[in-house]
Amino acid sequence: MLAAATGGILDAGFPDRSWWVLAPLGVALMMVALLGRGPWAGLLIGMVAGLSFWLIHISWLTLYLGPVPWLALAGLESIFFGIGLALIGVVLNVGPRVWPTVAGRLGVVPVVVAGLWTAREAISAVWPYGGFAWGRVAISQSESPFNGLVAWVGMSGLTFLIVWLSTLAVQLVREVQFGALARWSIAVASVALLLVVPAWPTVPSGTARIAAVQGASDAGLFARYSPGQILADHTSATLPLIGQKVDFVVWPENASDIDPTRSADAAKVLDYLGTAMSAPIVAGTITQRDGKFYNSSLLWKAGEGAVDIYDKVHPVPFAEYMPDRAFWRPFAPELIDLISRDYAIGTQGNVFDIDGIRAGIAICFDIADDQLVQEMISGKAQVILAQTNNADFGYTDESVQQLAIARLRAIEAGRTVVNISTVGTSAIITPDGETLDRLQTWEPGAMVETVPLSDTVTPAMSGGRELEWFVSGLGLAGCALCLLNALRTRRRSRVRSDGKGGRG
Repeated sequence: MLAAATGGILDAGFPDRSWWVLAPLGVALMMVALLGRGPWAGLLIGMVAGLSFWLIHISWLTLYLGPVPWLALAGLESIFFGIGLALIGVVLNVGPRVWPTVAGRLGVVPVVVAGLWTAREAISAVWPYGGFAWGRVAISQSESPFNGLVAWVGMSGLTFLIVWLSTLAVQLVREVQFGALARWSIAVASVALLLVVPAWPTVPSGTARIAAVQGASDAGLFARYSPGQILADHTSATLPLIGQKVDFVVWPENASDIDPTRSADAAKVLDYLGTAMSAPIVAGTITQRDGKFYNSSLLWKAGEGAVDIYDKVHPVPFAEYMPDRAFWRPFAPELIDLISRDYAIGTQGNVFDIDGIRAGIAICFDIADDQLVQEMISGKAQVILAQTNNADFGYTDESVQQLAIARLRAIEAGRTVVNISTVGTSAIITPDGETLDRLQTWEPGAMVETVPLSDTVTPAMSGGRELEWFVSGLGLAGCALCLLNALRTRRRSRVRSDGKGGRG
Protein backbone atom coordinates (compact mmCIF):
# COMPACT_ATOMS: atom_id res chain seq x y z
CA MET A 1 0.00 0.00 0.00
CA LEU A 2 2.79 2.44 0.90
CA ALA A 3 4.61 1.74 -2.36
CA ALA A 4 1.48 2.42 -4.40
CA ALA A 5 0.78 5.62 -2.49
CA THR A 6 4.29 6.98 -2.98
CA GLY A 7 3.87 7.15 -6.75
CA GLY A 8 0.85 9.43 -6.42
CA ILE A 9 2.63 11.58 -3.83
CA LEU A 10 5.66 11.96 -6.10
CA ASP A 11 3.47 12.92 -9.07
CA ALA A 12 1.72 15.62 -7.03
CA GLY A 13 5.07 17.40 -6.84
CA PHE A 14 4.95 17.93 -10.63
CA PRO A 15 2.71 20.23 -12.69
CA ASP A 16 -0.24 20.66 -12.82
CA ARG A 17 -0.45 20.52 -9.00
CA SER A 18 3.18 21.61 -8.59
CA TRP A 19 3.20 20.91 -4.85
CA TRP A 20 6.97 20.64 -5.17
CA VAL A 21 7.58 19.70 -1.52
CA LEU A 22 5.72 16.42 -2.11
CA ALA A 23 8.37 15.19 -4.55
CA PRO A 24 11.14 14.78 -1.94
CA LEU A 25 8.50 13.44 0.46
CA GLY A 26 7.45 10.82 -2.08
CA VAL A 27 11.07 9.80 -2.62
CA ALA A 28 11.64 9.54 1.14
CA LEU A 29 8.58 7.33 1.60
CA MET A 30 9.85 5.03 -1.15
CA MET A 31 13.06 4.65 0.86
CA VAL A 32 11.03 3.84 3.99
CA ALA A 33 9.15 1.14 2.07
CA LEU A 34 12.49 -0.49 1.19
CA LEU A 35 13.85 -0.73 4.74
CA GLY A 36 14.31 -4.30 5.87
CA ARG A 37 13.43 -5.70 2.44
CA GLY A 38 15.51 -7.97 0.26
CA PRO A 39 16.41 -7.26 -3.39
CA TRP A 40 13.42 -9.15 -4.83
CA ALA A 41 11.01 -7.39 -2.51
CA GLY A 42 12.74 -4.13 -3.44
CA LEU A 43 12.19 -4.88 -7.12
CA LEU A 44 8.48 -5.45 -6.51
CA ILE A 45 8.16 -2.32 -4.36
CA GLY A 46 9.98 -0.30 -7.04
CA MET A 47 7.78 -1.57 -9.83
CA VAL A 48 4.59 -0.87 -7.87
CA ALA A 49 5.78 2.62 -6.94
CA GLY A 50 7.00 3.27 -10.47
CA LEU A 51 3.80 2.05 -12.09
CA SER A 52 1.74 4.15 -9.70
CA PHE A 53 3.79 7.23 -10.58
CA TRP A 54 3.94 6.74 -14.33
CA LEU A 55 0.29 5.78 -14.83
CA ILE A 56 -0.68 9.11 -13.29
CA HIS A 57 2.15 11.19 -14.68
CA ILE A 58 1.66 10.35 -18.37
CA SER A 59 -2.08 9.72 -18.33
CA TRP A 60 -2.28 12.38 -21.09
CA LEU A 61 -1.12 9.70 -23.55
CA THR A 62 -4.56 8.12 -23.43
CA LEU A 63 -6.40 11.16 -24.78
CA TYR A 64 -5.96 10.27 -28.44
CA LEU A 65 -3.76 7.18 -28.46
CA GLY A 66 -5.75 5.08 -26.00
CA PRO A 67 -4.49 2.78 -23.23
CA VAL A 68 -1.97 0.61 -25.09
CA PRO A 69 0.89 3.15 -25.50
CA TRP A 70 0.16 4.50 -22.01
CA LEU A 71 0.40 1.07 -20.39
CA ALA A 72 3.42 0.08 -22.48
CA LEU A 73 5.45 3.20 -21.65
CA ALA A 74 4.41 3.19 -17.99
CA GLY A 75 5.28 -0.50 -17.78
CA LEU A 76 8.71 0.02 -19.34
CA GLU A 77 9.53 2.95 -17.05
CA SER A 78 8.33 0.99 -14.01
CA ILE A 79 10.85 -1.75 -14.85
CA PHE A 80 13.63 0.85 -14.72
CA PHE A 81 12.11 2.14 -11.48
CA GLY A 82 11.98 -1.36 -10.01
CA ILE A 83 15.61 -2.18 -10.81
CA GLY A 84 16.72 1.19 -9.47
CA LEU A 85 14.84 0.84 -6.18
CA ALA A 86 15.96 -2.78 -5.76
CA LEU A 87 19.58 -1.62 -5.85
CA ILE A 88 18.79 1.33 -3.60
CA GLY A 89 17.20 -1.09 -1.15
CA VAL A 90 20.44 -3.07 -1.00
CA VAL A 91 22.36 0.10 -0.16
CA LEU A 92 19.87 1.22 2.49
CA ASN A 93 19.95 -2.15 4.22
CA VAL A 94 23.58 -3.19 3.74
CA GLY A 95 25.23 0.23 3.55
CA PRO A 96 25.21 0.87 7.33
CA ARG A 97 27.21 -2.34 7.68
CA VAL A 98 29.68 -1.37 4.94
CA TRP A 99 30.10 2.14 6.34
CA PRO A 100 29.35 1.58 10.04
CA THR A 101 30.39 4.97 11.40
CA VAL A 102 27.97 7.87 11.80
CA ALA A 103 29.83 9.68 9.03
CA GLY A 104 29.35 6.65 6.79
CA ARG A 105 25.67 6.17 7.56
CA LEU A 106 24.81 9.85 7.18
CA GLY A 107 27.51 10.90 4.73
CA VAL A 108 28.08 8.01 2.36
CA VAL A 109 24.75 6.13 2.21
CA PRO A 110 22.66 9.16 1.04
CA VAL A 111 25.28 9.98 -1.61
CA VAL A 112 25.28 6.42 -2.97
CA VAL A 113 21.47 6.25 -3.00
CA ALA A 114 21.16 9.61 -4.76
CA GLY A 115 23.80 8.51 -7.26
CA LEU A 116 21.86 5.33 -8.07
CA TRP A 117 18.64 7.29 -8.55
CA THR A 118 20.46 9.71 -10.85
CA ALA A 119 21.98 6.84 -12.83
CA ARG A 120 18.55 5.26 -13.32
CA GLU A 121 17.12 8.53 -14.61
CA ALA A 122 20.14 9.10 -16.87
CA ILE A 123 19.88 5.66 -18.47
CA SER A 124 16.13 5.77 -19.04
CA ALA A 125 16.49 9.27 -20.54
CA VAL A 126 18.59 7.95 -23.42
CA TRP A 127 17.64 4.27 -23.84
CA PRO A 128 15.90 2.52 -25.52
CA TYR A 129 15.08 4.34 -28.78
CA GLY A 130 16.52 7.61 -27.53
CA GLY A 131 14.91 7.25 -24.10
CA PHE A 132 12.19 9.23 -22.35
CA ALA A 133 13.56 12.17 -20.35
CA TRP A 134 10.26 12.86 -18.57
CA GLY A 135 9.42 12.51 -14.89
CA ARG A 136 12.89 13.38 -13.58
CA VAL A 137 12.75 14.52 -9.96
CA ALA A 138 14.46 17.78 -10.96
CA ILE A 139 11.45 18.78 -13.07
CA SER A 140 9.24 18.86 -9.97
CA GLN A 141 11.39 21.71 -8.64
CA SER A 142 10.91 24.12 -11.56
CA GLU A 143 9.15 26.65 -9.32
CA SER A 144 10.67 25.70 -5.97
CA PRO A 145 13.36 27.61 -4.04
CA PHE A 146 15.83 24.96 -5.22
CA ASN A 147 15.39 25.72 -8.93
CA GLY A 148 18.41 28.05 -9.06
CA LEU A 149 20.68 25.10 -8.30
CA VAL A 150 20.11 23.76 -11.81
CA ALA A 151 22.40 26.49 -13.22
CA TRP A 152 25.21 25.08 -11.09
CA VAL A 153 24.68 21.32 -11.39
CA GLY A 154 22.27 20.72 -14.29
CA MET A 155 19.13 18.61 -14.38
CA SER A 156 20.76 15.40 -13.16
CA GLY A 157 22.62 17.30 -10.46
CA LEU A 158 19.39 18.82 -9.17
CA THR A 159 17.79 15.36 -9.07
CA PHE A 160 20.84 14.12 -7.14
CA LEU A 161 20.56 16.88 -4.52
CA ILE A 162 16.81 16.43 -3.95
CA VAL A 163 17.13 12.65 -3.59
CA TRP A 164 20.17 13.17 -1.33
CA LEU A 165 18.06 15.37 0.97
CA SER A 166 15.25 12.79 1.01
CA THR A 167 17.62 9.93 1.83
CA LEU A 168 19.44 11.95 4.48
CA ALA A 169 16.10 12.60 6.17
CA VAL A 170 15.36 8.86 6.24
CA GLN A 171 18.81 8.08 7.61
CA LEU A 172 18.40 10.72 10.33
CA VAL A 173 15.16 9.09 11.42
CA ARG A 174 17.01 5.77 11.66
CA GLU A 175 19.77 7.27 13.86
CA VAL A 176 17.85 6.68 17.10
CA GLN A 177 20.95 7.12 19.24
CA PHE A 178 21.02 10.77 18.22
CA GLY A 179 18.88 13.25 20.08
CA ALA A 180 16.01 14.95 18.27
CA LEU A 181 17.76 18.31 18.43
CA ALA A 182 20.90 16.97 16.75
CA ARG A 183 18.93 15.30 13.99
CA TRP A 184 16.78 18.35 13.35
CA SER A 185 19.89 20.53 13.31
CA ILE A 186 21.53 18.38 10.63
CA ALA A 187 18.36 18.35 8.53
CA VAL A 188 17.82 22.11 8.73
CA ALA A 189 21.51 22.81 8.05
CA SER A 190 21.43 20.58 4.96
CA VAL A 191 18.39 22.34 3.51
CA ALA A 192 19.86 25.74 4.36
CA LEU A 193 23.13 24.80 2.69
CA LEU A 194 21.32 24.34 -0.62
CA LEU A 195 19.10 27.37 -0.23
CA VAL A 196 21.97 29.78 0.39
CA VAL A 197 23.67 28.92 -2.90
CA PRO A 198 23.36 32.17 -4.90
CA ALA A 199 21.77 32.31 -8.32
CA TRP A 200 24.31 32.10 -11.10
CA PRO A 201 24.71 35.64 -12.52
CA THR A 202 23.57 35.84 -16.16
CA VAL A 203 25.19 38.81 -17.89
CA PRO A 204 23.10 40.17 -20.79
CA SER A 205 24.93 40.59 -24.08
CA GLY A 206 22.11 42.52 -25.70
CA THR A 207 18.39 42.34 -26.29
CA ALA A 208 16.03 41.08 -28.98
CA ARG A 209 12.42 41.96 -29.62
CA ILE A 210 10.62 38.73 -30.42
CA ALA A 211 7.05 38.02 -31.54
CA ALA A 212 5.81 34.51 -30.69
CA VAL A 213 2.51 33.46 -32.26
CA GLN A 214 0.02 30.82 -31.06
CA GLY A 215 -2.58 29.98 -33.68
CA ALA A 216 -4.79 27.81 -31.44
CA SER A 217 -4.92 25.23 -34.22
CA ASP A 218 -6.05 21.67 -33.63
CA ALA A 219 -2.93 20.27 -35.26
CA GLY A 220 -3.17 16.90 -33.56
CA LEU A 221 -2.25 13.60 -35.12
CA PHE A 222 -5.86 12.61 -35.77
CA ALA A 223 -7.36 16.10 -36.13
CA ARG A 224 -9.53 16.85 -39.13
CA TYR A 225 -8.82 20.10 -40.92
CA SER A 226 -8.80 21.38 -44.47
CA PRO A 227 -5.37 21.78 -46.12
CA GLY A 228 -3.90 25.14 -45.21
CA GLN A 229 -6.11 25.68 -42.17
CA ILE A 230 -3.27 25.58 -39.64
CA LEU A 231 -1.18 27.95 -41.77
CA ALA A 232 -4.21 30.25 -42.01
CA ASP A 233 -4.72 30.18 -38.22
CA HIS A 234 -1.14 31.28 -37.55
CA THR A 235 -1.35 33.88 -40.30
CA SER A 236 -4.52 35.32 -38.73
CA ALA A 237 -2.84 35.51 -35.32
CA THR A 238 0.18 37.27 -36.88
CA LEU A 239 -1.63 39.91 -38.93
CA PRO A 240 -2.50 42.13 -35.90
CA LEU A 241 1.26 42.45 -35.23
CA ILE A 242 1.95 44.25 -38.52
CA GLY A 243 3.40 47.62 -37.71
CA GLN A 244 5.26 46.47 -34.64
CA LYS A 245 9.03 46.48 -34.89
CA VAL A 246 10.48 43.06 -34.03
CA ASP A 247 13.74 41.29 -34.78
CA PHE A 248 11.98 38.09 -35.79
CA VAL A 249 8.72 36.16 -35.51
CA VAL A 250 8.56 32.59 -34.19
CA TRP A 251 5.75 30.15 -34.94
CA PRO A 252 5.37 26.75 -33.22
CA GLU A 253 6.03 23.23 -34.42
CA ASN A 254 3.71 22.23 -37.30
CA ALA A 255 2.50 25.86 -37.59
CA SER A 256 2.28 25.46 -41.36
CA ASP A 257 0.52 22.29 -42.45
CA ILE A 258 1.72 23.00 -46.00
CA ASP A 259 5.45 22.89 -46.65
CA PRO A 260 6.43 26.32 -48.04
CA THR A 261 9.60 24.86 -49.56
CA ARG A 262 7.37 22.79 -51.88
CA SER A 263 4.26 24.97 -52.15
CA ALA A 264 4.37 28.31 -53.94
CA ASP A 265 1.13 29.42 -52.26
CA ALA A 266 2.44 28.73 -48.74
CA ALA A 267 5.72 30.46 -49.66
CA LYS A 268 3.77 33.56 -50.78
CA VAL A 269 2.02 33.70 -47.38
CA LEU A 270 5.30 33.66 -45.48
CA ASP A 271 6.85 36.13 -47.93
CA TYR A 272 3.95 38.53 -47.41
CA LEU A 273 4.14 38.30 -43.61
CA GLY A 274 7.93 38.61 -43.62
CA THR A 275 7.74 41.70 -45.81
CA ALA A 276 4.91 43.27 -43.81
CA MET A 277 6.71 42.63 -40.50
CA SER A 278 10.14 43.50 -41.94
CA ALA A 279 11.42 40.45 -40.06
CA PRO A 280 12.39 36.82 -40.63
CA ILE A 281 9.98 34.07 -39.54
CA VAL A 282 10.98 30.88 -37.74
CA ALA A 283 8.21 28.39 -38.58
CA GLY A 284 7.62 24.70 -37.99
CA THR A 285 6.43 22.43 -40.80
CA ILE A 286 6.84 18.94 -42.24
CA THR A 287 9.34 18.86 -45.09
CA GLN A 288 10.11 16.19 -47.66
CA ARG A 289 13.55 15.90 -49.21
CA ASP A 290 15.16 13.03 -51.09
CA GLY A 291 12.13 10.86 -50.43
CA LYS A 292 12.32 11.35 -46.64
CA PHE A 293 10.01 13.24 -44.28
CA TYR A 294 11.35 15.53 -41.58
CA ASN A 295 9.82 17.44 -38.68
CA SER A 296 11.48 20.75 -39.48
CA SER A 297 11.93 24.32 -38.35
CA LEU A 298 12.58 26.84 -41.13
CA LEU A 299 14.29 30.21 -40.95
CA TRP A 300 12.30 32.04 -43.62
CA LYS A 301 13.25 35.36 -45.15
CA ALA A 302 10.93 37.14 -47.55
CA GLY A 303 12.15 36.81 -51.12
CA GLU A 304 14.84 34.30 -50.14
CA GLY A 305 12.82 31.40 -48.74
CA ALA A 306 14.22 28.95 -46.20
CA VAL A 307 17.75 30.19 -45.57
CA ASP A 308 18.32 27.63 -42.80
CA ILE A 309 16.61 24.41 -41.70
CA TYR A 310 16.75 22.39 -38.52
CA ASP A 311 15.30 18.88 -38.71
CA LYS A 312 14.32 17.25 -35.44
CA VAL A 313 17.21 15.05 -34.30
CA HIS A 314 15.15 12.85 -31.99
CA PRO A 315 11.75 12.13 -33.53
CA VAL A 316 9.50 10.50 -30.93
CA PRO A 317 9.40 6.69 -31.26
CA PHE A 318 5.94 5.15 -31.65
CA ALA A 319 4.56 8.59 -32.58
CA GLU A 320 6.76 10.24 -35.21
CA TYR A 321 8.35 7.01 -36.36
CA MET A 322 7.92 3.31 -35.70
CA PRO A 323 11.11 1.55 -34.59
CA ASP A 324 11.36 -2.15 -35.39
CA ARG A 325 7.95 -2.02 -37.06
CA ALA A 326 7.98 -5.69 -38.08
CA PHE A 327 8.63 -6.76 -34.49
CA TRP A 328 6.02 -4.56 -32.79
CA ARG A 329 3.20 -4.78 -35.35
CA PRO A 330 1.86 -8.21 -34.26
CA PHE A 331 1.24 -6.86 -30.74
CA ALA A 332 -1.04 -3.99 -31.84
CA PRO A 333 -1.39 -3.92 -35.65
CA GLU A 334 -4.11 -1.24 -35.80
CA LEU A 335 -2.17 1.09 -33.53
CA ILE A 336 1.17 0.51 -35.30
CA ASP A 337 -0.42 1.14 -38.70
CA LEU A 338 -1.62 4.56 -37.52
CA ILE A 339 2.02 5.67 -37.84
CA SER A 340 1.88 5.58 -41.61
CA ARG A 341 5.05 7.59 -42.25
CA ASP A 342 8.33 7.68 -40.39
CA TYR A 343 10.15 10.95 -39.85
CA ALA A 344 13.85 10.75 -40.58
CA ILE A 345 16.55 11.80 -38.10
CA GLY A 346 17.94 15.28 -38.67
CA THR A 347 21.64 15.96 -39.02
CA GLN A 348 21.85 19.78 -39.06
CA GLY A 349 23.00 21.96 -36.19
CA ASN A 350 20.29 23.32 -33.91
CA VAL A 351 21.32 27.00 -33.92
CA PHE A 352 20.03 29.63 -36.36
CA ASP A 353 21.86 32.89 -37.06
CA ILE A 354 18.96 35.34 -37.37
CA ASP A 355 20.57 38.54 -38.61
CA GLY A 356 23.27 38.31 -35.97
CA ILE A 357 21.10 36.85 -33.19
CA ARG A 358 22.00 33.24 -32.51
CA ALA A 359 18.91 31.21 -31.54
CA GLY A 360 18.93 27.61 -30.34
CA ILE A 361 16.05 25.60 -31.84
CA ALA A 362 14.20 22.87 -29.93
CA ILE A 363 11.27 21.05 -31.51
CA CYS A 364 8.82 19.66 -28.94
CA PHE A 365 10.49 16.98 -26.77
CA ASP A 366 13.93 18.24 -27.89
CA ILE A 367 13.77 20.57 -24.89
CA ALA A 368 13.99 17.53 -22.58
CA ASP A 369 17.22 16.30 -24.22
CA ASP A 370 20.32 17.33 -22.23
CA GLN A 371 22.69 16.78 -25.15
CA LEU A 372 20.72 18.97 -27.56
CA VAL A 373 20.63 21.84 -25.09
CA GLN A 374 24.36 21.43 -24.57
CA GLU A 375 24.87 21.62 -28.33
CA MET A 376 22.90 24.89 -28.50
CA ILE A 377 25.16 26.54 -25.95
CA SER A 378 28.27 25.10 -27.62
CA GLY A 379 26.91 26.67 -30.82
CA LYS A 380 26.83 30.09 -29.10
CA ALA A 381 23.03 30.32 -28.85
CA GLN A 382 21.95 33.55 -27.11
CA VAL A 383 18.27 32.62 -26.80
CA ILE A 384 16.33 29.34 -27.03
CA LEU A 385 13.20 28.91 -29.16
CA ALA A 386 11.20 25.90 -27.99
CA GLN A 387 8.63 25.19 -30.70
CA THR A 388 6.00 22.62 -29.83
CA ASN A 389 2.62 21.21 -30.82
CA ASN A 390 0.58 20.11 -27.80
CA ALA A 391 -2.73 19.70 -29.64
CA ASP A 392 -2.71 15.92 -29.18
CA PHE A 393 -2.90 16.35 -25.40
CA GLY A 394 -5.88 18.69 -25.06
CA TYR A 395 -6.14 20.35 -21.66
CA THR A 396 -4.08 17.69 -19.87
CA ASP A 397 -0.95 18.20 -17.74
CA GLU A 398 1.41 17.44 -20.63
CA SER A 399 1.83 21.05 -21.75
CA VAL A 400 2.56 22.40 -18.25
CA GLN A 401 4.97 19.52 -17.60
CA GLN A 402 6.79 20.54 -20.77
CA LEU A 403 6.72 24.19 -19.68
CA ALA A 404 8.35 23.15 -16.38
CA ILE A 405 11.19 21.60 -18.37
CA ALA A 406 11.50 24.79 -20.43
CA ARG A 407 11.66 26.88 -17.23
CA LEU A 408 14.49 24.78 -15.83
CA ARG A 409 16.31 24.95 -19.17
CA ALA A 410 16.16 28.76 -19.03
CA ILE A 411 17.82 28.76 -15.60
CA GLU A 412 20.23 25.93 -16.42
CA ALA A 413 21.48 27.48 -19.65
CA GLY A 414 21.22 31.12 -18.55
CA ARG A 415 19.08 31.90 -21.60
CA THR A 416 15.64 33.32 -22.30
CA VAL A 417 13.38 30.49 -23.50
CA VAL A 418 10.47 31.23 -25.81
CA ASN A 419 8.15 28.24 -25.38
CA ILE A 420 5.65 28.60 -28.22
CA SER A 421 2.91 26.04 -28.84
CA THR A 422 0.16 25.64 -31.40
CA VAL A 423 -2.39 25.60 -28.57
CA GLY A 424 -0.47 26.34 -25.34
CA THR A 425 0.98 26.36 -22.86
CA SER A 426 3.02 29.19 -24.44
CA ALA A 427 5.26 31.47 -22.38
CA ILE A 428 8.43 33.53 -22.47
CA ILE A 429 10.73 32.67 -19.57
CA THR A 430 13.74 34.75 -18.54
CA PRO A 431 17.09 33.28 -17.40
CA ASP A 432 16.07 33.62 -13.75
CA GLY A 433 13.01 31.42 -14.34
CA GLU A 434 10.44 34.21 -14.25
CA THR A 435 7.53 34.29 -16.71
CA LEU A 436 7.75 37.44 -18.83
CA ASP A 437 4.54 36.74 -20.77
CA ARG A 438 2.07 33.89 -21.22
CA LEU A 439 -0.84 33.02 -23.51
CA GLN A 440 -4.15 31.40 -22.64
CA THR A 441 -4.43 27.76 -23.63
CA TRP A 442 -6.37 27.01 -26.83
CA GLU A 443 -6.82 30.71 -27.63
CA PRO A 444 -5.11 32.49 -30.55
CA GLY A 445 -2.72 35.24 -29.61
CA ALA A 446 0.83 36.53 -29.65
CA MET A 447 3.53 37.55 -27.22
CA VAL A 448 5.73 40.49 -28.22
CA GLU A 449 8.54 41.14 -25.76
CA THR A 450 12.04 42.55 -25.60
CA VAL A 451 14.11 39.78 -24.04
CA PRO A 452 17.70 39.60 -22.80
CA LEU A 453 20.28 37.77 -24.85
CA SER A 454 23.27 36.18 -23.17
CA ASP A 455 26.60 34.56 -23.90
CA THR A 456 27.01 33.39 -20.29
CA VAL A 457 28.18 29.79 -19.85
CA THR A 458 26.81 28.41 -16.60
CA PRO A 459 28.61 25.70 -14.61
CA ALA A 460 25.83 23.32 -15.62
CA MET A 461 26.59 23.89 -19.31
CA SER A 462 30.34 23.54 -18.86
CA GLY A 463 30.33 20.50 -16.61
CA GLY A 464 26.80 19.19 -16.03
CA ARG A 465 27.19 16.03 -18.11
CA GLU A 466 30.48 15.16 -16.39
CA LEU A 467 28.79 15.66 -13.01
CA GLU A 468 26.03 13.26 -14.06
CA TRP A 469 28.63 10.62 -14.89
CA PHE A 470 30.49 11.28 -11.64
CA VAL A 471 27.55 10.97 -9.23
CA SER A 472 26.14 8.02 -11.18
CA GLY A 473 29.53 6.35 -10.91
CA LEU A 474 29.60 6.97 -7.16
CA GLY A 475 26.20 5.35 -6.85
CA LEU A 476 27.09 2.30 -8.91
CA ALA A 477 30.46 1.84 -7.19
CA GLY A 478 28.89 2.12 -3.73
CA CYS A 479 26.16 -0.31 -4.71
CA ALA A 480 28.77 -2.79 -5.94
CA LEU A 481 30.50 -2.65 -2.54
CA CYS A 482 27.19 -3.32 -0.80
CA LEU A 483 26.40 -6.24 -3.09
CA LEU A 484 29.83 -7.76 -2.44
CA ASN A 485 29.33 -7.36 1.30
CA ALA A 486 25.91 -8.98 1.11
CA LEU A 487 27.35 -11.94 -0.82
CA ARG A 488 30.18 -12.39 1.68
CA THR A 489 27.74 -12.26 4.59
CA ARG A 490 25.52 -14.85 2.95
CA ARG A 491 28.52 -17.08 2.22
CA ARG A 492 29.68 -16.89 5.84
CA SER A 493 26.19 -17.71 7.05
CA ARG A 494 26.13 -20.82 4.86
CA VAL A 495 29.55 -21.92 6.10
CA ARG A 496 28.48 -21.55 9.73
CA SER A 497 25.26 -23.41 9.01
CA ASP A 498 27.13 -26.25 7.28
CA GLY A 499 29.66 -26.40 10.13
CA LYS A 500 26.96 -26.75 12.75
CA GLY A 501 25.28 -29.46 10.73
CA GLY A 502 28.57 -31.44 10.49
CA ARG A 503 29.17 -31.34 14.25
CA GLY A 504 25.68 -32.56 14.95
